[in-house]
Amino acid sequence: MRFGLSVFGTTYAMGLHPRAGRPKISAEGVINMALQNGLQGVELPLSMLAGSDHKAIASKVEANELYITIASDGFDAARLGEAFDMAKSVGAKVVRTVAGGAKFGGDRRHLVGKWQPFLQEAREGLAAATALAEEAGVTLALENHQDLCSEELIWLCESIASPNFGLTLDTGNPLATAEEPVEFAKRISPYLKHVHLKDYWIYPSAEGYMLVRCPIGQGAVDFPALMEVFRVSQAARTLCMSIEIGALEARHTRVLADDYWPEYPARSARELAELLRCVQRNARPTADWRTPHERSESVEIVAAYEQSQLMSSIAYVQQLMYSLNTSKPEEEAIS
Repeated sequence: MRFGLSVFGTTYAMGLHPRAGRPKISAEGVINMALQNGLQGVELPLSMLAGSDHKAIASKVEANELYITIASDGFDAARLGEAFDMAKSVGAKVVRTVAGGAKFGGDRRHLVGKWQPFLQEAREGLAAATALAEEAGVTLALENHQDLCSEELIWLCESIASPNFGLTLDTGNPLATAEEPVEFAKRISPYLKHVHLKDYWIYPSAEGYMLVRCPIGQGAVDFPALMEVFRVSQAARTLCMSIEIGALEARHTRVLADDYWPEYPARSARELAELLRCVQRNARPTADWRTPHERSESVEIVAAYEQSQLMSSIAYVQQLMYSLNTSKPEEEAIS
């Protein structure tokens, strides 16, 4: 298993946010940052690669034995086909995408009565795109982007039934679809192709809870338990995990509201209890949970906040890497 760097979550510090007021980091700059911090790969948006020297990137990735993943979006086969072409040119094996539909926080209320047709449309597009991925020799990995729940992701994988289609697990996002992260990971592990390492602080609300970004390892996600799930998965030997700190806007997951549930699959009492135990165990005291961005603080303060959380996250990931590399011999045979 290898750990790398994503640009999402540090858009001010990297000059990618419209308000950043500083030069945008390049694809080569992200690769250099990963190397400087002892990481083993990068995840780059398709848009960032569009104006880059693809041969130079491919050479640098190969020379440093890095992985590279491309971040795309949607389920339009033609657009994803362009991402597959880009993947081939820079040496990427995985293209990540998202289905969308729901609003952040798992909110499907605007699609009441329309969710199932949306899922069918997504399935048709993803199936067509997977055929192109097979031709290109790359893997399409659909993320749980606070939109699709585990039942729907598994249905898509079983329905499309291709080794070139699977899932990107965002470790924090199961909380937005009312699922406990470790149990979510266990359910989808047969289809795992890629991971986003993300964590959240949880602040209870009258209708559910707020998910607020935090450094990896400081929030509600049990990363040691997740590592054990990953170690025994089919993808363990080649699994790549990108650090992706959460968005600058908190996500409100209204699981206690009646209108949260109508477009979700039926859940058992045990499954809901798993979630509520996680929320109660990690609930933080009432406080001003807003990020500097949400408080409209200066660009410099927001960028420094992002950078501080990134460095804390990298330090925690380095500890994870060390613990995996110093595991017992019988465990190494699994990973």
